[in-house]
Amino acid sequence: MADLTVWKFDTPNGAEQALSKLAELQKQHLIKISDAAIVSWKSGKRKPKTRQAVNLVGISALDGAFWGLLFGILFFVPIFGLVIGTAMGMFSGSLADYGIDDDFINEVRSKVTEGTSALFLLTTEVTIDKVQAAFTGQKMELIQSNLSTEQETSLRDHFQHEEVMA
Repeated sequence: MADLTVWKFDTPNGAEQALSKLAELQKQHLIKISDAAIVSWKSGKRKPKTRQAVNLVGISALDGAFWGLLFGILFFVPIFGLVIGTAMGMFSGSLADYGIDDDFINEVRSKVTEGTSALFLLTTEVTIDKVQAAFTGQKMELIQSNLSTEQETSLRDHFQHEEVMA
């Protein structure tokens, strides 16, 4: 199974820049990106822009309907509790496979706000130490993942340490 991670950046273009860097790392075979999507929320805008990075991964692992449903639940229909409940019920099996539950939705919704961006990555085959090294000095926050506890702790420690040093 692929790993889903969600990264938050303090600028509207931070996720786009990180994805460009990851594309280079993928060419070096340090990471295999199965799918990716970006949320970018410029200051002064009511809603964020979203896009699936199909050109980066070729044939994506997830279809646009998955990302559309997820981003709809996260950013575009949060006041419709019944819609969310119904959508989650319909797709609960596939969403649960990636660790997407109410806690995930609430955490992403509370952190990805106006003036920020987020990168949603579905990856396999990651050379974690090399990818971490490539992002040294980059200010980013791991919001959510379905990684093992050890992998997630390692990533959080690495980037929290980087924020202190920056």
